[in-house]
Amino acid sequence: MFSWLPQNYPAAFNDLIIPPNLSVWVFAPHPDDFDAVSITLKKFFNADCRIYLTVASSGATRVEDSFCSPPFIQEKALVREREQTLSCAYFGLPSRRIHFFRLSEDKNGEIIDNTDNFVKVMNFFLRTEPDVVVMPHGNDENPDHALMYTFLTRLGGVATKSFIALLNRDPRTIKMREDIYTYFNETEAADKGTLLRFHQSQQQRNLNTRGIGFDRRILNMNREIAAQHPGRDKYAESFEVEIFKATHN
Repeated sequence: MFSWLPQNYPAAFNDLIIPPNLSVWVFAPHPDDFDAVSITLKKFFNADCRIYLTVASSGATRVEDSFCSPPFIQEKALVREREQTLSCAYFGLPSRRIHFFRLSEDKNGEIIDNTDNFVKVMNFFLRTEPDVVVMPHGNDENPDHALMYTFLTRLGGVATKSFIALLNRDPRTIKMREDIYTYFNETEAADKGTLLRFHQSQQQRNLNTRGIGFDRRILNMNREIAAQHPGRDKYAESFEVEIFKATHN
């Protein structure tokens, strides 16, 4: 199953021949993590792979009170889930492939490391048996990103078949090995920007707190990644590759 991966790194995802019918699980800590790597996901989609999206937490605490009326946590959660559903509809992902886990959180809105949360994730993993897992890198300032990577390593211990993890760079990633780059052009960047702006609550929050929209924040990072390897294209998504070998049959 790993024969389609490059023999040497770093490598361009654009040059790979992706086999059809791969099961690709996008293990997103929050809504919008899917859209942050939408160019790579579109390549899986166009290769007739089966993409599943799970959203671990709504990230409701990242919705400003002024954006939502009434400004209650439950309503904020629904806002973010609606944004992700609309984004996926634009992308072309069927609604039956989208699952909102709503994992339990602490008083600060961060996902709790407990058995119930892990079992919800594990049950989905064992039921779908993904070939590829796409998610943010665990070496990240965001505690939910770090915890979901911890969950992934635990899943590696119960896996009934081997799988590949593509761990993507995020604006808050501290440090990672960049093994694979997915390059894209201005036209694709414009389409990705449209996807990112479906997350209107995050677009507005970023404008209010950082002075740039969520779309520009992600695309600026993609431009910075591509600039490290000039010549391919103006933008790039980057990933560290980790292979998990099955330990249970």
